[in-house]
Amino acid sequence: MENKANYSELMIIDGLNVSKWYRPVFEAMHKGGVTAANCTCCIWEDFPATMKAVADWKQWIQKNSDILTQVYSTKDIRRAKKENKVGIILGWQNTTGFGDYLPLVQVYKELGLGIVQLAYNTANTVGCGCYEKNDGGLTDFGRALVDEMNRVGILIDLSHVGPKTSRDAIEYSQKPVAYSHCLPAALKNHSRNKSDEDLKFIADNGGFVGVTMFPPFLKNGAKSTAQDYIEAIEYVIDLVGEDHVGIGTDFTQDQDDSFFSYITHDKGYGRSLTEFGDIINPKGFRQIDDFPNLVTELEHRGWKQNRIEKIMGENWISFLELVWGV
Repeated sequence: MENKANYSELMIIDGLNVSKWYRPVFEAMHKGGVTAANCTCCIWEDFPATMKAVADWKQWIQKNSDILTQVYSTKDIRRAKKENKVGIILGWQNTTGFGDYLPLVQVYKELGLGIVQLAYNTANTVGCGCYEKNDGGLTDFGRALVDEMNRVGILIDLSHVGPKTSRDAIEYSQKPVAYSHCLPAALKNHSRNKSDEDLKFIADNGGFVGVTMFPPFLKNGAKSTAQDYIEAIEYVIDLVGEDHVGIGTDFTQDQDDSFFSYITHDKGYGRSLTEFGDIINPKGFRQIDDFPNLVTELEHRGWKQNRIEKIMGENWISFLELVWGV
C-alpha cells in the first residue's frame, strides 16, 4: 500500500512549531497537510506581551479562517482534519505569561492555551531550564502552578527544562507530562538533549516524547538528512515504545537572525546561552510543506502503516485526551 495514496487521510500533528507567524507559513502548513500544531506564542514574554501575542493569534486565525482553525480540544483536531484546515494549538515555551498570579491559568485555558513549558533554558519562579548549571528542582510555587495546570487541563511540557526540575514535575504532576520536542543525548551530547534515563522515566510515568529535527541537536548538525531524523525517532521508539512517541519538529521557518539571538540569550537580552551555527533543516525535510516527504521516507525505511499513523499524529491525539479530556 503506497503512502502517497493515503497521505491525505493521515493525522499529522506537530508537537512544536515556532516559525514566523504570517500567511506564507500558514500556507506551508496547509500545503504540508499539517492537521494541528503546537504554535509558540510565549518564550521570554511577560503577561502584557504574552496576552498581546494571544490576541494576535486570534486575529490571524480569523483573517486566515479559510485554512486555519483554533484547537480547544481533540474534537477540534478531528474537525480540522474533516474541514481540511490547520488546527492551531496555542502553546508557550515558558510560564512567564502567568507572572505570579495563578488565576490567570484558567483565563488562558479559556482563551485556548493548551500546552505550557515550565521553564525556557534558564531559571524562573517555577524551576530551572536546561542551561542552568545548578538545577534546584521544582519550586513550591511551581508545584502550585502544576496543580492548577492539572486542574484546568493544560499539558505540561519539559523540553527545555533541566533534569532535576523535569523529574520533580514528572513525579509531582497528577496528569502525564511531555517532552514536546527533544532528541536523545545518546546520539549527540547536548544540554538540550535528554538522557536515556530521562526518556525512560517520562514514558514509565505515562508521559510522551515528541522528537525534534532541529539541526543543532542532531548528530550531524547542519549536514543532517531526513534519515538522521528518522534514526533519532527510531532510537526513542526502541527505548520507550512506539505508543509514547510522536513528532515535534521545532520548525523555525522564515525566522531571521534577530529571532535566534533572542532565543539564545537569557531573557532574550542577557548572557549568551548557546551558539547554534547554521540552521539548515535535514535534507528532504527542509520546509513545513515537506511533511509528505517525511512520510515517504518512513515507508522507504520499512515502517508499517500502523506505526506511521501512530507516530505522525494518532499518538499525540490519544495523549492529549489524557490531559485535556475527551
